Amino acid sequence: MFVIDAIDVIRDFLERGGNVLWLIFFTLVLLWGLIIERFMYLKNEFPVDRKSVVDQWLARAERSSWYAHKVRQAHISKMTTKLNQNISVIKMLVAMCPLMGLLGTVTGMIAVFDVMAATGTGNARLMASGISMATIPTMSGMVAALSGLYFGSLLESKAKKEKQKLADALPLS
Repeated sequence: MFVIDAIDVIRDFLERGGNVLWLIFFTLVLLWGLIIERFMYLKNEFPVDRKSVVDQWLARAERSSWYAHKVRQAHISKMTTKLNQNISVIKMLVAMCPLMGLLGTVTGMIAVFDVMAATGTGNARLMASGISMATIPTMSGMVAALSGLYFGSLLESKAKKEKQKLADALPLS
């Protein structure tokens, strides 16, 4: 019963915000899907990948030549690419959220002006729905951006730390 009520509240909120709010919602779902995927990679898959690279490096007999340095750089570069995968997409989605909120503001204000043109300035109820349609997407875009901004920065710093730990784990002779 609680779940059904929650779904109804969310559906009503999305309808009050207009079509742009649906766009923000789907962007937020994609954003959080990518954030969760990155955390899952860092927790589950990266330690296995890191161990494999470290084992390959430590199995080398020679680790001081120019060629060995380039192999080490290649390992670090390959793992850095895996660590940073989708982080730029997360940052892009975070930057898009406030812009989509602004788009919602513009479309809501257009709805207010349409009501004013059709009925004059006397119908406050009709104008209120347009103003609601203007403010809800703005707030939603900002909240979505703030939630993604924190976790995007956290993922970026974790990736940098893991890259440094990997570089430290591949000693040169």
